[in-house]
Parts: sequence; C-alpha cells; structure tokens
Amino acid sequence: QNEEKWDFVLVSDIHEMGSEKEIKRKKFLDELGKKGFTIKKIEDTKLFYGVRAPQHVFRKYQCLLGNPDRRLQSQNSPQDVPVTTRIRIVNFILQNTVTADFEKLQDLMKQKVFKAAFPLHEKEEVREFLEQKWACWSSVFRQQPIEMIRCYFGEKVALYFAWLGWYTCLLGVAALAGVVTFVAGITLFNSSQVSREICEANNTIMCPLCDKCPFWVLSDTCTYAKVTHMIDNEATVVFAMFMAIWATVFLELWKRKRATVVTDWDLYGWDEEEEELAMQLINNLQHDPRPYQHSYFRSTIVLLLVFLMIVVLIGIAHALVIYRVIATALFSKSSLELLHEHADTVAVVTGAVLHYLTIVIMTKVMSHAGGPAALLPSPEKPRTFSQRENNFTVKIFTFQFLINFSSLIYIAFFLGRINGRPGHYVRIAGRWRLEECHPSGCITDLFIQMAIIMLLKQTISNVMEYFIPWIRHKLRRKHSPPKKRSVMLGEEEEAEDPCRRQWLSNYELNEVNTFSLFNEFLEMMIQYSFTTIFVAAFPFAPLLAFLNNLLEIHMDAKKMMRLHRRMVPRKAKDIGIWLQVLEAIGILAVIGNGLVIAITSDFIPVQVYKYMYSHCARENHTSLDCSTGYINHSLSVFHIRNFEPDTLPEFYGEDIKECRYRDYRNADDYTYTVQFWHIFAARLAFLILFEHVALCVKLIAAWYIPDVPQKVKNHLLHRKYSDLHKELSMMEYSTEV
Repeated sequence: QNEEKWDFVLVSDIHEMGSEKEIKRKKFLDELGKKGFTIKKIEDTKLFYGVRAPQHVFRKYQCLLGNPDRRLQSQNSPQDVPVTTRIRIVNFILQNTVTADFEKLQDLMKQKVFKAAFPLHEKEEVREFLEQKWACWSSVFRQQPIEMIRCYFGEKVALYFAWLGWYTCLLGVAALAGVVTFVAGITLFNSSQVSREICEANNTIMCPLCDKCPFWVLSDTCTYAKVTHMIDNEATVVFAMFMAIWATVFLELWKRKRATVVTDWDLYGWDEEEEELAMQLINNLQHDPRPYQHSYFRSTIVLLLVFLMIVVLIGIAHALVIYRVIATALFSKSSLELLHEHADTVAVVTGAVLHYLTIVIMTKVMSHAGGPAALLPSPEKPRTFSQRENNFTVKIFTFQFLINFSSLIYIAFFLGRINGRPGHYVRIAGRWRLEECHPSGCITDLFIQMAIIMLLKQTISNVMEYFIPWIRHKLRRKHSPPKKRSVMLGEEEEAEDPCRRQWLSNYELNEVNTFSLFNEFLEMMIQYSFTTIFVAAFPFAPLLAFLNNLLEIHMDAKKMMRLHRRMVPRKAKDIGIWLQVLEAIGILAVIGNGLVIAITSDFIPVQVYKYMYSHCARENHTSLDCSTGYINHSLSVFHIRNFEPDTLPEFYGEDIKECRYRDYRNADDYTYTVQFWHIFAARLAFLILFEHVALCVKLIAAWYIPDVPQKVKNHLLHRKYSDLHKELSMMEYSTEV
C-alpha cells in the first residue's frame, strides 16, 4: 500500500520520439533518477509521471533541522515525515533540479515540455474529515478544524483560515456597533432640526445645478436631507472612534492568538531561511548560498515606476469624475422625469457601478502575466519565498488599494470643494461644470458609492469566484477525451493501473499557483480597508463584511478541497507582511475617518454654528434647538445678473433676482466670510484632536494587551530550562562514566 503513495505528479503531452521536447523531458527525468527518485509512467490522454523521493532525503532534512515535525509524526512510526513536509521538500527539489542544458522545471513548463506539476489529493482520513466537517455549508457556524487543515494543507493555509475565522468573529462586534449607530440615526430621520429646515424651505430658490438647468426649490430635496442626517450625526463620530479602537484590539488579540497557535505547533522559533538553506544542501551539496544584495539604481527605478503607476490610476479616477459630470448634465436635460429630477443621484449610482467595473477590469489586467508587479523590479533580490512574496504583496496591494479607493477619496475630500462658485465655475475642457454637494453635505454620495461597491463585490464577485472554477472544472471533465489504452510493449497492464484514475481526476481540477493563497488574503485586506477606513460614512460595512465572511470561509474550503488541485503546503509562523498591511490600514482608518468627519460631514459646521452664531451663543436659556437657522446661515446669496453668459435657463421667473448656493461667501464681492475661516480652523482643530486621541488610544490598547500571552512565555521559558538542564545532566553523566 505504501509503495503506491506518490509525492508529486508531472504531466506532459505525448511528444514525438526524438523531438526536442521529448529529449528535454527525458533529461529532466534522468536528473531526478540520479538523485534516487522513483518514477512511474502512465500513458493516457497525456503522459503522467508519478514521483517519489528516496527516504534518505527526508532523513537528511530531519538531521539538519533536528526533526522539526516531531509533533505531527505518527506514534506508530516516529521516523516517518508528515505528508505536508514530504510534498514541500519534493516540490523544492523539483523546482531547483537543473538539467545539463541549465534548465529548471519552471523553464520546461514555459516551453510546454511539461503541462503541470502538482501533489495529489489522496483518499486519506484527514481529507475525508475536512470534506465532511469543514468544506460543507452545514458547518458555517461550527469552529474550524485548524489542526486538521494544517495536517492537510500546511501551516500557511491553516494560519490564513485561523486569521479569517478570528477576524470574522470580531467583525460580529463591529457589525453590532454599526447597526446600533444606524438605528440611532433612524431616530433622527424626522426629528433632525437641519433636515426639518430643508423640508420647510419652500421659498428658498437654489442656483441651477448645471448650465441651462432650471432653478429649484430647496424643499424639493427633503427626503435626501433626511437620509443624509440619518447617516451624518453625533453617533457617527462615536462609531468612528470605536472602529479605530476596534482595529487595534483586533490586531493585538490576533497577535496573542497567533502566538498561542504557533507555540502549539512548535514553530515559535522556526527560521525559514535556515530551512531553505537545508533544502538547498539536500538538493545539491555543492550549492553556494545566494548573498543579500541591494541596488540603489533598482530602488530609483521602482520609485519612478510606482509614480507612473499612481499617475495612471489618478487618470482613471479623473475619467470617473468626468463621467459623473457629463452624466449629470445629460440626465438633467433628459425627457424622462425620473432622470431629470434625480440627475445627481442617478449619476452617483451609475458612477459607482462604473467604478466597480473599473475595479474588476483593472484587477484582471493586473493579474494577467503578473500585471504591474512584473514591471516593478525589487531593490533587493529576494533570497527566500517569503521575501519574494512580501515584495509582490507590497506592489500589488498598493495598486489594488488605489484602484478601489481613488473614486471614494475624490467624493470624500474633493467633491463640492473644487467646483468654484456661481459665475465662476471650474469646468472640464472649458465646458462641463464640476459637481456640487447637496446643501446637507456630501456624505450620502460617499454612502451610496461604498454601499454599491461593497454589495457588488460581495455578490457578483464572490459568485464568479466560486462558480467560474466550478464551471471550468465541469467543462474540463466533460471535454476530457475517452481513455486511451496503451499499446506499447510491456505497458498493457497499465490500462488497469489504480493510479490512472486518481492522477487524471487530479489533473482535471483547476490549477493552483504559488500565489493562490495571496489572492485570498488580498481580497480580505481590501475588504478590511472598506470596513475601517471610510466606515464613518457607511456603518453597515462591518455587517456586510461579517455576512460575507461566513460564506467566504466555506467557499474557500470547498474550492480548495473539491475544485482546485492540492496546494503545495508551506510552513509559516505568522501571516507575514499582511500583519504590517493591517497595521497600516489601521493608521489610515484613523486618518480617513477623522477626515470624513472633519471635511465630508456637516458635523463641524453645525457645531460651529451652534456655539458661535446661533441664538444659543447669545442666550443662556432657550426652548429652541440650537441648530435652528443653520441652513439659512450656511447658504450664500448670488445675484442672477452675475451669472456667466449663456448658462441660465431660457425661461425663469422675472421676479427671481437672486439664488442660494452652499458656501460661506459675501453677497457683494463673493469673497469668503469670517465664518468660513472659523469653520476651517474648527475642522483642522478637530482633525488634529481626533487623530491624536485615536492614535493615543491605539497605543494604550497595544500596550495594555501584550502580543504574547504569559502562558506562551512561561512555556518557552520552561522549555529552554528543560533543554539546558538535560544537556547539563548528560554532560555530568558522561563525566562520571
């Protein structure tokens, strides 16, 4: 039974005898044979080569590294190496075996000498348990079998699912806080003084929203104002502060969780570089370790290419802005009443959908042939797999972050602030006016944009993420040619070989690559960014992320177990550079939410009005709400005669001499009023105060919650003591003898 277990399978097309590809394939297999590998050939629609490494390879590994997998070994056969370790070592040797032509397996696969190389999904007890108890919808609310996942997929995959489970668990707390914040906003739907003033402003004539568009009455946007103040209120400020603290607590608790897990796995002191050096020596005793290298020239090239990449992404963001501007102008002139009356909102919604499509397209472009990361050299030539992955992660995450957030940053911080004023509008190509904010603020636009992108990403994208591999797998099985019996002399018995069906069914599964797990992490990091950075504008973000992740865990499990070939197990003691990414997102979340409340929200202007300009500032006791009169105070007056030529509607009432617009300007020369500078100073002061308080709380939380539990520290201390005590006892015993 043991003889029929194979570490790896290589797949090749059936090439003509004597052809260049057939010769190269034979040279590579001969090199493996020289290293003592057992190779089994099965001919079907393709050529399959089962590869099994000799036992001395694994004995060398145990000798060099002091048997690092002793906790995973069977009690019945302690000399056996775990399957995950066998696969990892064999994969390393396969990838680093060099032919006489100085070609490696990767080069041969590019030349189509080999079609695929993969470890097998085998019929073993661990796999059956995972399929029945983990990769099924009935286990959505069960605790994940992390130890079993580790035994089958290795530590790196197990840590991903441990992190994802922990993140989802704590998202439940954030989701509850978001729902409470939204419910608190609903109570203000009809009671907000600011929105009530807008609804009662039947005589307030507003300036046209586009050229040739009609004047409009402020009370026409009553519902929009109520929705805005349902999102934009005092509870939002508290929720933003809570999420800044939540992000820190989540990270600190994960560090503790991770320390406990890797200690249980006996990996706390594991060194990836040492293991890779050991495997290089096992593969080739004459191998010289690659030294560390750094190039300032390459660093300069990286900076220039990153700058170019950012310019391209800013260009894409500008294209989305131009679309919204043109769409608003066209919808305003539409004959359809719905488009005509809600031109701004329709432009925001369609712009959000277009932004989502841009994200999907640019992600596909990026993933094709390595995307822009392939164009960005690394200033340091990475020595280990983790270093290569870290360099790749930084480049791709930066690119993805800018794609996803470029439009949101414009809406949050620039929309309605760079558009000019009546009579002196900023125009695109000298023709189309930039958009304006609603008199009650721009936060609803940000809410709509985030809601649409998150909903589309977590419905359409997730459905495609699961069903495209499922459909591809079904099509590969359907179009697989009928089995071909070997007619070569001495190979007739292979037609009934039990390995044939297993190898073929594994080959028909979807291909996995080195960075398959990277894509899963990247998806979660972008989601985490949406959940924390602009959460002040969209309190439902944690709830949507929580519901998504309940399904994501089991969709990923089903893909890995049933739709994809088995991943090469990777050893790891943490989630790598993703932890630094999470910490960076946590800092951006403090800055982003502070800016949203200070700039996007109307929270600061309302507070300035209450305490400096309202009747409450002049009278000690009053029965009126302190924000009474805020809307009238926040709208400036513009004289119709000062409009730019050919921009007014053809027909408007002769009695309209002036209109109102959202800004703080004098009615005579349109310069900024003193109130504008008061609000500007208050925004800046709040931003500095909010960010310093939030960052201080984050630092206090990070100090208060130790990264490593005392239990783990004491365990490591006891182990060191036991090892030293044992060595000293052995030395004294040998001295006595």
